[in-house]
Amino acid sequence: MAPSAKAVALIVGASRGIGRQVAIDLAKSGYAVVVAAKSTSDAANTHPFPPDPNSQQSTISTVQREIREAGGEATAVTVDTRDFESVTRMVDETVNIYGRLDVLIYNSGAIWWSSVERTPMKRFQLLQRVNVEGLYGTVQAALPHFAANNWKGRVIVVSPPIYSRFFRGKTAYAMGKVGMSVLTKGLAMDWEREGKKGMAITSIWPATAIQSAATENHDKENVENLRKATIYSDAILAMLKAPVEGVNGCLELDEDFLRKTGVTDFEKYNIVPGSRPRRIMPAQFPSLTVKEQDDEGKRVDSNNLRTSKL
Repeated sequence: MAPSAKAVALIVGASRGIGRQVAIDLAKSGYAVVVAAKSTSDAANTHPFPPDPNSQQSTISTVQREIREAGGEATAVTVDTRDFESVTRMVDETVNIYGRLDVLIYNSGAIWWSSVERTPMKRFQLLQRVNVEGLYGTVQAALPHFAANNWKGRVIVVSPPIYSRFFRGKTAYAMGKVGMSVLTKGLAMDWEREGKKGMAITSIWPATAIQSAATENHDKENVENLRKATIYSDAILAMLKAPVEGVNGCLELDEDFLRKTGVTDFEKYNIVPGSRPRRIMPAQFPSLTVKEQDDEGKRVDSNNLRTSKL
């Protein structure tokens, strides 16, 4: 089919909370969006509609309906991010429907906050499969389509800046999330040295807790410390508009990035008007750059080593 006249955004993990809000706001901003996750439902018979965006009643089916009824363009595609074949089908279906892929947002994630002692092996494996492997597989599946688009595109990853306090009390979870941020850093460096100047990958994380399915259970009594998910979607939209060199390889916080674009009033994002939500992230982060940053020594590619032995 002929490519869509609109830029196409694939949002993985778009059934509820932050992912749903990002999908809705990108559609409002003129993107054709593909909303992907495991959960589906009979959206036509969902009552009340729209459902609570942080509840199990919110699925990719209802998000698709919300966007379409608001005049936007959306398609729901099911995916199991633990299954690379399912991930590949999702990406290929996106391109088959719209003829292009411009933006990939990976919001899918599994959460388990506890010590190593209290994190069973099966739970650890789930965290790595959904968070790290799911992201890696989705990026792998998308790369040929970015290549077909002359290496012009954006990738947004929901993962944090890298700093030691993040590991405390949730090591298994942090191993996966920090691994996602390492992919952001590493892939950005690959694109830079390969001269792919139209590609950027950026990580984003909340500076203050956001009202979502993830915070619904343990933050009900502290709602004054929560912000609306629109702060996240606004920050992502700003990232997508920013020059490649300004965001490629960056590990950003939503509020801090918006401040860089000139936003100073965050009252509209507060769940409780007039409240001052507690910042959960440090004010500054350690630099990951060393002075020998550009000294690669003798570059090694295992693909070449394997070929030479055949």
